[in-house]
Amino acid sequence: MHEIGMALILLRRVRITSTPFLGLQRCQRCFSARLSENVSNDNGSEQTNTASSDTERLVKVAVIGLPNAGKSTLINRLIDHRVCPVSAKVHTTRKASKAIHSKSNSQAILFDTPGLVGSREMKKHQLDTHFVSACRHAIQNSSLIGVVHDVSNSWTRHALNPVLLRVLEEYAHIPSFLILNKIDTLKSKRILLDIVRNLTCNRLESIRNYGPPVRRRKNKEIPKAPRQEDKGATSTPVEGWPNFTEIFMVSAMTGDGLREVMSFIHANSKQQPWEHLPEEHTDQTPEQLIVQSVRARLLDFMPQEIPYLLQTELEYYEVVGGKILTSAIVTCPNDRIARLVCGESNGKLRQINEQVTSDLIETFGMPVLLTITTRVRSKETKS
Repeated sequence: MHEIGMALILLRRVRITSTPFLGLQRCQRCFSARLSENVSNDNGSEQTNTASSDTERLVKVAVIGLPNAGKSTLINRLIDHRVCPVSAKVHTTRKASKAIHSKSNSQAILFDTPGLVGSREMKKHQLDTHFVSACRHAIQNSSLIGVVHDVSNSWTRHALNPVLLRVLEEYAHIPSFLILNKIDTLKSKRILLDIVRNLTCNRLESIRNYGPPVRRRKNKEIPKAPRQEDKGATSTPVEGWPNFTEIFMVSAMTGDGLREVMSFIHANSKQQPWEHLPEEHTDQTPEQLIVQSVRARLLDFMPQEIPYLLQTELEYYEVVGGKILTSAIVTCPNDRIARLVCGESNGKLRQINEQVTSDLIETFGMPVLLTITTRVRSKETKS
């Protein structure tokens, strides 16, 4: 009886919880990954343990579009984490990166890609071949293509860019879906139907989401898209892509329609082991995120082509006591541009510093102490 009484006292003092430690979860993930590899049995032959792949599902999506279509903002809102640099100017994204969203047994990897450009744009902004190849490399490693189209631009919203169309034709074997972004900027939503008709070559009846509207308008004849053999006989250039499987109308700024997009993406996941831990949201390092955040805010604060002449590099990064301590250096081509970056009494540089700090706090979810300095190429640090 004495031993039973002591056992009851110990049980009252020990807090028992069903939630494992985070470190234990990581160990379990690593152990599960090792189990999925080939191991040798007693007979010397190799066998594969597929316990993890039986429950895990994976989907990869290449998010493509023209510069400034809102791809990075859209991805940040889709995964509910700020992992992609965002600015109002074009070519904020210079290379493809992963944004990761995990829920239940499904993991979605979204590739944030640089905006598709032609040869003239490449020369204007001095873009190298890696800038263009990043998009194709992301598509080659994806099972879905998400095309983001800006409907706020009245000059380009009724047609897909020829560069984008060539990419879709080259990878026609990969399913693609269309995301009409920035619908919050439209005063009248009726124009969306005309945009959809143009961008799909009047193939609304083949898209599940738009079957009912077509049936309601069956009395009105809808011109058919030209057949492949008739393309040479018509003078009207092809402005859309008839093979979109789904169309979504969203606003990355307000969040309208984003839940349906993520539901569609996860619904297309296939049985496959996850490539990242559940708590991971990007494949970029903290150092890369800091440099890209500084560069994105320079694009916002500096006028015209000046921010494209600046080079940003990380000088220091360390996590101390739950706080990030970091510093970045902005290299300017000459003294005049360095003075523009700093502003009067370093006022503009302080504004940039405050904005980047706010962005990094949102990204990392912890306090950030950031210092940004400028220097002129081949000269001492200016500020």
